[in-house]
Amino acid sequence: MRVFVGTDHAGLEFKDHLKQALADAGHEPVDCGAFGYDAEDDYPPFCFEVGERTVVEPGSLGVVIGGSGNGEQIAANKVPGVRAALVWNRSTAELARQHNDANVVAIGARQHGVEEATELVLHFLATPFSGEERHARRIGLVTDYEQNRHRPAGGLPTRAET
Repeated sequence: MRVFVGTDHAGLEFKDHLKQALADAGHEPVDCGAFGYDAEDDYPPFCFEVGERTVVEPGSLGVVIGGSGNGEQIAANKVPGVRAALVWNRSTAELARQHNDANVVAIGARQHGVEEATELVLHFLATPFSGEERHARRIGLVTDYEQNRHRPAGGLPTRAET
């Protein structure tokens, strides 16, 4: 599987390790940056690149890495079609794929040791979407809102009524 990987300076060393681990596991890692250490770089461009490339290539997945993974998840989720999930243990990695069909995983390089973070990413990649109707329906609701800002009938308002 092709796996797009991007990070800012906070995850640069982990990204290099992860690319080798992905290749060793039979995946095709594609480096979306950063390509050198710059303490002042900004993570959103790398996350947008991972997200855009993942969305346009069916069957691929993405990995965004930062210090905590929080901002990277937020940035990746701004790309239409991305469902990025921050993972911090095996259960969240598994459920992100099984229930949410997440196509991008966010990981905090400063939150885990290298081996644990690698295991979480590999577990995410190895877990298939369950395909259960209730999960597919929920993903459809999110996709419909993302594309058309259409809330399901009976949905709660998103702003206060005046």
